[in-house]
Amino acid sequence: MTIPRIALFDLDHTLLPIDSDYAWGVFTTSIGWTDPVEFAQRNDGFYAQYQAGTLDIHDYVRFATDAVRRQGREAALAARADFMRTVVAPAIRPAALDLVRSHQQAGDQVAIITATNEFVTRPIAEVFGVSDLMAVELEHDDAPGGTGWLTGEIRGVASAREGKVVRVSQWLAGRALDWDRVHITFYSDSTNDLPLLERSNAPVATNPDDRLRAIAGSRGWRILDLFPRN
Repeated sequence: MTIPRIALFDLDHTLLPIDSDYAWGVFTTSIGWTDPVEFAQRNDGFYAQYQAGTLDIHDYVRFATDAVRRQGREAALAARADFMRTVVAPAIRPAALDLVRSHQQAGDQVAIITATNEFVTRPIAEVFGVSDLMAVELEHDDAPGGTGWLTGEIRGVASAREGKVVRVSQWLAGRALDWDRVHITFYSDSTNDLPLLERSNAPVATNPDDRLRAIAGSRGWRILDLFPRN
């Protein structure tokens, strides 16, 4: 029996040379949705925590979605379209698109798994031609008489650190698959993703930070540089 082959991709600094979550925050400040000084200080603080592996994802998501929640659905969707056009599209590299397509053309099942929320990342996944997205899912106020819009809370398991392993387990189960009956290649740039890298059959350190590059070298993992890391 042929074993299904799966290619999983982290997004920020792996397929994109930017952090889309951080960039979205900068963008919302540029259009006047947040106080430049206060937002920059908090955004930089959360990003430093992410790099250090100490980020509280729930606190961050409340912060990151605050402006979107206050502005409402229509304004938020319009701003996101501008963000895609002016920030994300110019950052997408042909090498990253080609890598994803090479797995698709080989018949692999392809998915993006990211610690950035689904509001920011869904249209990015679409640009890469990937329909399976495991991002941080956002809770909506769907109670009778509710707003129907975002609450600032996370729905289900956050796709961050060990949570990525849980989300992949759920994704596999939804396809009547499990870890022992698939071959998974996982591309990531960060030690935050060590739990999933270690669980994968073929971990690929992609545009890795210094710590992941050292770990990959010591373990004999493949190292792939799609673009220079900022």
